Amino acid sequence: MSKEFLINEEIREKEIRVIADDGGQLGIIPSREALKIAEEKELDLVMISPNANPPVCRIMDFGKFIYEQSKKEKEAKKKQKIVNIKEIRFSPTIEEHDIGIKANNARKFLVDGDKVKVTVRFRGREADYSHIGAKILEKFLAKVEDVCIVEKPAKLEGRNMTMVLAPKKA
Repeated sequence: MSKEFLINEEIREKEIRVIADDGGQLGIIPSREALKIAEEKELDLVMISPNANPPVCRIMDFGKFIYEQSKKEKEAKKKQKIVNIKEIRFSPTIEEHDIGIKANNARKFLVDGDKVKVTVRFRGREADYSHIGAKILEKFLAKVEDVCIVEKPAKLEGRNMTMVLAPKKA
């Protein structure tokens, strides 16, 4: 975190635009003079915009600034929702009742805000009957379509037919 900002003696520019600790502009002054002002107030001179012309520096308590930045980052992380992808697998010979049970599990995942990847796995010569897999996925979708949207429709990929469902927005 502290590597992003140049502070005090690390600032090598001859002239810099300085912002005081109260937020007021001190104008464009030599960096040595700005460093003296910061030391008199027992604060740090921090370069906050090195690409500006001239670079912008601010007089502030650097330790407090870093602490507040880390607090903001933690708060932003808390607000992020991590979406997991749950997978439900079928074989082409699955019975109707088993589809219902797996649909109920998928419903729980979708209500919790997770995505669901539904896969029909074909073994051996079962791959020749991929239309059976499509029918199974249609039946499954009919049981859960009130709580989800199809993010990726059913598609045969090698020996698997997959479909991805995402939860509906409230």
